[in-house]
Amino acid sequence: MPLEAAISSWPGPAGALGGLVAEAALGYPAALHRRLPHPVVWIGGAISALELCWNKAGRSAAMRRTLGAATMVLVAGAAGLAGWLLQGVFEGRPFGLVAFALAASVGLAQRSLYDHVAAVRAALDAGDLPAGRKAVGMIVGRDVEQLGAGQVAAAALESLAESFNDGVVAPAFWLALGGLPGLFVYKAVNTGDSLIGHRELRWRAFGWAAARADDLMNLIPARLAGLMICLAAAGGLKVMLRDARRHASPNAGWPEAAMAGALKVRLGGPARYDGALVERPRFGDGRPPQASDLGRGLRLYLKGCALLWILMAAGALAWPR
Repeated sequence: MPLEAAISSWPGPAGALGGLVAEAALGYPAALHRRLPHPVVWIGGAISALELCWNKAGRSAAMRRTLGAATMVLVAGAAGLAGWLLQGVFEGRPFGLVAFALAASVGLAQRSLYDHVAAVRAALDAGDLPAGRKAVGMIVGRDVEQLGAGQVAAAALESLAESFNDGVVAPAFWLALGGLPGLFVYKAVNTGDSLIGHRELRWRAFGWAAARADDLMNLIPARLAGLMICLAAAGGLKVMLRDARRHASPNAGWPEAAMAGALKVRLGGPARYDGALVERPRFGDGRPPQASDLGRGLRLYLKGCALLWILMAAGALAWPR
């Protein structure tokens, strides 16, 4: 099959736009999640099960690295196969694009990300710092028990920026390019990086493949996400270009530095993880964030999502038919 014909067999950017719209409208309802856990839960369960079975302390680093790579090949391959089979069911059927969009929506997180950060904002606006800490603890990995209101706001803004890429731009990018298989493979890789792609001794070798695959799949989307934040704010580009490479990750610094520059605040800096103080780079030259900056960040996030919709709509007009 010629490449153009193969590409045109899935909806491309039009399908990605449909998925974005469906997820923004519906999210993944809690009632549905109770009956049918989100697919990321299944992916995470498979990765965790293989890690417990294969990542034995007595094995050499080389063997653990090989088994970690095999874990990601198996899980990402199974996810991609599921996406391919599901896409085949929808192709050419009445309301196939609608079904495609609904299936694609499970791999996107515009609404859920907004809701989580809005919950942090609501708690801080009400002066309920313990509730703010609890809410931000749902979306960050750092210790939150001793955070002040400004630190809670900073943590939420950092998560909002990074997750704008991981939960919105990158999955939409791979959905547009690779249909449901591309989306599902990305979600498997990203989930693997979150679970095992760590530098601690237990995961350093076993999670190497997950971390490197995630770096590769986010290489272009992270920079797009940062650019969209800057465009949405009509500013922040200078800070992003200067500070993005300070981050230990080759990708996470782009949207985070863009958010710092766009809001004219300072993000990053020391944080505690599992009781240990970790020195992180700083992004931006502004003041430390305040609780009131969360509303500004959420408005900027919505504008960034709107720009992504516009990009997908423009891409749909140019997609091979």
